[in-house]
Amino acid sequence: MISETSQTNFLEAYFNNQQSYNHLFGANVSLQEHWKTFFTSFAHLGQEEIMNRSQDMMRFLKENGVTYNIYDDPSGLNRPWKLDIIPFLISKEEWGIIESGLVQRATLFDLILKDVYGSQHLIKEGILPMEIVYNHHGFLRECCGIQLPGKHNLVVYAADMARSNNGKIWVLNDRTQAPSGSGYALENRLAMARIVPELFDGLKVRRLSPYYNAMRKALTAMAPHQKEQPRIVILTPGPSNETYFEHSFLSSHLGFTLVQGDDLMVKDNIVWLKTLGGLEQVDVIVRRVDDEYCDPLELKEDSQLGVPGLLQAVRSGNVSIANPLGSSVVENPGLMPFLPAIAKRLLGAELKLPNIASWWCGQPKELKYVLDHLHTLVIKRIFRESNKRTSVDATLLTASGLASLKAQIIAQPHLYVGQEKVDFSSTPALVNGQMEPCHALFRSFAISDNGSYTAMNGGLTRTSLDKDNIIISNQLGGFSKDTWILSGDESNTWAVKKEQEYVQDPGPADKTEVLPSRTAENLFWVGRYAERVLGNARFQRTVMQFVEEANKAFIDNDLSLKQCLLSSLTAYTHTFPGFIGANADKKIQDPWKELGDILFDENREGSLSYNIAFFTRAVHAVRDHWSTDTWRVLREMEENWQLAIHAKHKGHYKMLNAVDSLITSMMAFISLNRESISREQGWTLLDTGRKIEQSLLLVSMLTATMATQQDDQVAYILQEAILKSNECLVNYRFKYRAHITLPLVLDLMLLDPNNPRSLIYQIERLKAYVSALPKINSGHALAEHERLAWEAFTMLKTADKDALCLADEQQQNSNLLHFLTRMNNLLNNISNVVSKTYFKHAQTQQQLFRSGNM
Repeated sequence: MISETSQTNFLEAYFNNQQSYNHLFGANVSLQEHWKTFFTSFAHLGQEEIMNRSQDMMRFLKENGVTYNIYDDPSGLNRPWKLDIIPFLISKEEWGIIESGLVQRATLFDLILKDVYGSQHLIKEGILPMEIVYNHHGFLRECCGIQLPGKHNLVVYAADMARSNNGKIWVLNDRTQAPSGSGYALENRLAMARIVPELFDGLKVRRLSPYYNAMRKALTAMAPHQKEQPRIVILTPGPSNETYFEHSFLSSHLGFTLVQGDDLMVKDNIVWLKTLGGLEQVDVIVRRVDDEYCDPLELKEDSQLGVPGLLQAVRSGNVSIANPLGSSVVENPGLMPFLPAIAKRLLGAELKLPNIASWWCGQPKELKYVLDHLHTLVIKRIFRESNKRTSVDATLLTASGLASLKAQIIAQPHLYVGQEKVDFSSTPALVNGQMEPCHALFRSFAISDNGSYTAMNGGLTRTSLDKDNIIISNQLGGFSKDTWILSGDESNTWAVKKEQEYVQDPGPADKTEVLPSRTAENLFWVGRYAERVLGNARFQRTVMQFVEEANKAFIDNDLSLKQCLLSSLTAYTHTFPGFIGANADKKIQDPWKELGDILFDENREGSLSYNIAFFTRAVHAVRDHWSTDTWRVLREMEENWQLAIHAKHKGHYKMLNAVDSLITSMMAFISLNRESISREQGWTLLDTGRKIEQSLLLVSMLTATMATQQDDQVAYILQEAILKSNECLVNYRFKYRAHITLPLVLDLMLLDPNNPRSLIYQIERLKAYVSALPKINSGHALAEHERLAWEAFTMLKTADKDALCLADEQQQNSNLLHFLTRMNNLLNNISNVVSKTYFKHAQTQQQLFRSGNM
């Protein structure tokens, strides 16, 4: 056991920072027992091991694909999530106060929301100024009078809190629209439990899983018409959203379908999910899209994120939304000065969790106070705006900055609130190997539960090293902590039943895979782009190897060989003009700059980097389908390729090495999916895309290299390049034990049903996949995509390899070229028909009414 003296030495640097750390100590000015227990375990690990575990944790989060996107930041897309190894501890006694306060505030805001869109007694009685409601962008007149099912309108509530120097908890913000962070809170817990389980020793840390179980129950209970097995979806703005990781994580964790606006449609006042098999009714929508963007027919008309007609479906009682449209009106700092009076009016009680002192500038006396004390306050607008900072720490502004802010407030005083800047207590954090004091902002959540609310036994804590700025956010570079609620209740602690951190049963309604059309389309294109990247990388590697060795092996045919190989590469990759257009002869003489551009130029259509970007975009659009190991491979592939792109020196060897690494990673990605994806609709679409692309690439390669007859040496090299690029050279030698000739190459690559790289092998499996897709039309006739697949298969079964090799008078392989052209058209038609049939269920939307006429 480490002595208290050792502990004090271990923390000495932290305590010497002259920051407030009162919450670490008890009434007798000694380290509180739970902190003492924690630091004992912490010290046992030792500084070197702590640093190693911190690195392991960051690697774990990175490999799991835990990210946070930052708008308008070129390096902000998929930025790795930051987690401190030292948790944020809350004692049982302190949590009792916070928990009851959270439940009370959730209840209060639910009542305020009902009043604002209902009787409006608070406004009529003068308790709540109308300007705070009617000038808020979140107040949607279109939602007035809508009756919602269930006991609560407000399903999910969150509050941002902080400790002051005296240990008191203050509420800084209320979140009522689409509170984020619950998914990150769970991911933080899983990372801590995986990497540093020793730190839990001796501490009874409450589990998070009861909150997610309550969430499932709440969402099921709010379904219209009391359906026992409702269809629940999570509506996300898409992969570019700052918290998209959380959307996909919760989708996987809870078993709800992740959708974007164009996955849904309204018909007959019912919301439908466009699935691979047609339309399915949606009962509950968990929205992560701001309310005004949810319905372009009645709300923000230029929104591309919403569902036309959604609000009318809500009015008709056919769908429920959590949280309901218009709920952002109470996510309003302007309410804070009036909450004590509102609580007395609606609850007959005082607030258990006090607000930070606030002054709404829409009142003359309060406006004067804010303007007179501006340099000591934090100023907030009453509503948030996308991509704009709505909180300003005026204590950090220059004289000109204060003057500008003052002018803005005077111009529109009803839009601003002044808040006291409280000196918050610090919490220890590990920064660059040293323990540092940091300000912390703690967000916890409450979910509707059988007439009351259930609070999460934890939450998302965010910290910042900027000791002067109390505005903390991930957008501004903050980092997170796991939040530990300590409890004496053995049955509800992490140490007893850590395996229950996951919600194991996704519910009977979600046992069968329902694949939204957009998800199906993205999986289809993941398969296509994976094969396109792999095929292009292999062929370019083969071409570079032959070009590099050409002078040594084929002196007489060096130029002719280069011309054929390099022009074939341009045709195969569609990177025109390349080695075919203007200055082709000059490029062929010294091809390495052009070869480098075809590899690394991200803006060049057809380049390897260009295709990798499309592959990555499709992968991230369906990120909930990939396993942890798959994410590890993807992240490593992305990082290695970016390093190759930005390398200062790109010699022949480094270019080949980068392509080798890419091919290995892509093969790992494909192999992992073969092992981990359930053989349901998702797999069918993914592998359908792969088979179509493999087939098209092979047809394209044969067309580019075999359309014209060459002299024997060049023809031999071209045929060897085909076999090598398709990993079939060993198969050829083993099967034929003969010199490479065109008839045998065509036999192996087109007609051999036992060669997994042959065209007939791909088409046969493609035929089976398209036949397994849902039947859209009744009857016994083959669907168009099935008929086309059968036609392609029949062409191959009846093909004669010797006839395909016959040349015409112009020394063109016209039979082969005609065959390949026809096959290419069939394959492209299959792809087009599949897309038209399964990826587009949209029907023309008509405006139900004009909101101005209501």
